[in-house]
Amino acid sequence: MKLVAYFNRDGGTFRTTDMAAYERHAETVFGDAGHEVECHVVGGDEIVSAMERAARRDDVDAIIAGGGDGTISAAATVAWKNGISLGVVPAGTMNLFARSLKLPLDIWQSVDVLAKGRVDAVDIGSANGRPFVHQFSAGLHARMVRYRNSISYASRMGKIVANVRAGIGVIFNPPEFDMEFQAGDHQEHRRVSAISVSNNPFGDNPLLYADNITRGHLGFYTASPLRPAGVARLALDMLRGKLRYNPDVTEMAVEAVDLHFPKIDRKVNCVIDGELLPMGREVALRLHPGELKVIVPEADAASGRAVA
Repeated sequence: MKLVAYFNRDGGTFRTTDMAAYERHAETVFGDAGHEVECHVVGGDEIVSAMERAARRDDVDAIIAGGGDGTISAAATVAWKNGISLGVVPAGTMNLFARSLKLPLDIWQSVDVLAKGRVDAVDIGSANGRPFVHQFSAGLHARMVRYRNSISYASRMGKIVANVRAGIGVIFNPPEFDMEFQAGDHQEHRRVSAISVSNNPFGDNPLLYADNITRGHLGFYTASPLRPAGVARLALDMLRGKLRYNPDVTEMAVEAVDLHFPKIDRKVNCVIDGELLPMGREVALRLHPGELKVIVPEADAASGRAVA
């Protein structure tokens, strides 16, 4: 295959990596596997436009994206919209999509696996047309991200500490709001503290990522109005990989869900694949089964729907 690889030097693990050595390693590994590859080390502010240009080229079969979850989400959007395959090098803090694809989390090993991998078809979601590979969320998560973004940090450990501090802040100041939803023939009004809609249901793991992203369903989760003790209990259950067993959480598997927030009268936020974004009164969430082509480990293809 003809591959073009972009590594975000500003992302996570790459900040402390000899990028010249890593670029040479990637070129050697992909070349030895029979691929033609171009490797580029770029800044976070230019990687999306660079991937978009590569995806429009007639001679490119796949783009390889290296970076954190934000970079990978943006790369998936580019790949999906252009019908091109995507390879993921996980260089972030959580690397949630890479975990769903069962890729190694070591940046050196991941190149070896991608070079020998196969192209497979997986699901991708969208919120009002904006793609997501992991989740859309509102309420608790959005408030925590807003708190975290107000804290300065300069390293991966600093980000983890900021997450902990933000989480503690949310425990003592949980949101509560009205929402209405329609999923198929089911329509309901609820008062909640949190909403999460994931690209396939979460597995029983503490990081809340889908074990299988080829099942063709969104995971739709809501949490009842919570007080500090309830938020703490929810956080503990999440850390134990027991989210769905929490008594305040309701889980549904749906193909599509429409959300309506009847009492939004000020600026509120949602989170899409880790990015804090403004949210309107209406959010249409859809799953697009098998529409994203990704490179997965040869021995652990994500599904039986091989496309190349």
